[in-house]
Amino acid sequence: MRLRFHKARSTRPFILVLALAFAPFAYAQDVAVWITTADHQRALEASAPAQFEAGNGANALRIDIDDAKRYQEIVGFGASLTDSSAWLIQHKLDQPQRDALLKELFGRDGDGLGLSFSRLTIGASDFSRHHYSLDDTPDGRPDPELKHFSIDENRGDVIPVARTMLAINPQLKIMASPWSAPGWMKDTNSLIQGKLLPQYYDAFSRYLLKYVDAYAAEGVPIFALTVQNEPDYEPKDYPGMRLNAPARARLIGDHLGPMIAARGNGPLIFDWDHNWDKPQEPLGVRGDAKANPHVAAVAWHCYGGDVTAQSPVHDAFPDKDAYMTECSGGDWEPVRSGGLPLQMKNIIIRSARHWARGALFWNLALDENNGPYAGGCDTCRGVVTIDSRTGAITRTDEYYALA
Repeated sequence: MRLRFHKARSTRPFILVLALAFAPFAYAQDVAVWITTADHQRALEASAPAQFEAGNGANALRIDIDDAKRYQEIVGFGASLTDSSAWLIQHKLDQPQRDALLKELFGRDGDGLGLSFSRLTIGASDFSRHHYSLDDTPDGRPDPELKHFSIDENRGDVIPVARTMLAINPQLKIMASPWSAPGWMKDTNSLIQGKLLPQYYDAFSRYLLKYVDAYAAEGVPIFALTVQNEPDYEPKDYPGMRLNAPARARLIGDHLGPMIAARGNGPLIFDWDHNWDKPQEPLGVRGDAKANPHVAAVAWHCYGGDVTAQSPVHDAFPDKDAYMTECSGGDWEPVRSGGLPLQMKNIIIRSARHWARGALFWNLALDENNGPYAGGCDTCRGVVTIDSRTGAITRTDEYYALA
C-alpha cells in the first residue's frame, strides 16, 4: 500500500497527532489533525484535515504498509502515581479540581487523554514526603512473618486516587515497584543503600505479594511487579537497594516466581527496571534456567544508554516483552533544549519501535517547587504541575507528548 500525505508547512517545530480510521481504508479520506508546537503556543489545536491519497508525486511522503507483519500489541502510555503525585492531587486540589484533572488525564470519552498505563511505588521513593516501608517494626527487629505489614501509609492519598483513575478508565493497567525492601531485610539495616540478605528472599517475595493482595482488596489490581527499582544504583539520600542479576535470578527463580505460579493468577514479573546502558543485566536473568520462565518482560529506564538497547535483548528472547517504565522530564540536558520533540521521539515513538508495549513518564504531578521530594532529584518535572497554593494546573512537555 503506497500513500501520499499532504500537510501544511510550518516554520516552528511541532508534533502532529493524527487520528485515522483504517477500516475500511478509502483513498482521499480526511484525516483529523491536531498540532502542538514546541513552545506550546499551539497546544492540541485542531487543524484543517489532511488527506491520504494514492500517488507518487514529487512531494509525496511514501508509506509502505505490510499488513502481513505484526509487531507487539500496545498496552498503553502514562505516568507514575508517586506518593507525591497522589498527595498533591488528593490534598491540594478541591473535589471539582481533582475530578476535572483526573478525567482530563484518564478519560476516554473524547475530552480526555485516555492514559492507560501507570506505576505505583511499593513503599517510599524519592518522591514521597518521608521514607517508609510497608513493614517497619517499632524496634527495627526482623519480622519475617510480616506481622507488621500495613498499607496504611497509602490510604489517605495513593489508594483513593488510584481507585478514581480506575473508575474513570477501567482499562488502566497498573504496575508496581519497590525502591527498597524493609531495612531489617538488608545488610545496612536501613532503607538507604545496601543489599537484600539472602535469608530474606522468601520474606521479601511474600512482602511483595501481600502488597498485591492488599491493593486488590482496596479495588486496585496490580497487573505486574518489578522486584527492585534501579537495582544497579544505591542512592545516598533516599530508599534504594542493589540487587544484581544473579541475586534477582535467585529471588525470582527460587522464591517469587514459584509463589506466583502456585497462585495461578499473577501478577506478571518484569525484570531490570533500570537503564539502557547495561543490557547484560536483564540478559543475565533471561539466561538463568530457573528464573527465565517466570519473567514476562524487561522494564527499561531512559537515564543512561540508548533506546536501541531494547532490540538486541528482545531478539535474544523474543518471547519476552519490553516496557519503558520510567523517564522523567526536568531541567537538565538534553531534556531542557530537546523539549517536546525529544520526549515525543525518544519515549513515545522510539521505545515502541524497539518493542516496548507501553511507556511511562515518571511523576504524574509535582508542585511548583518540583516536589514534594525526600532526597534525590530536585529538578524533575511532572506531567502536570499543580500549584500547591491555588490548585492551578500547568501542562508540561510530557503531557503533550502523551496527548
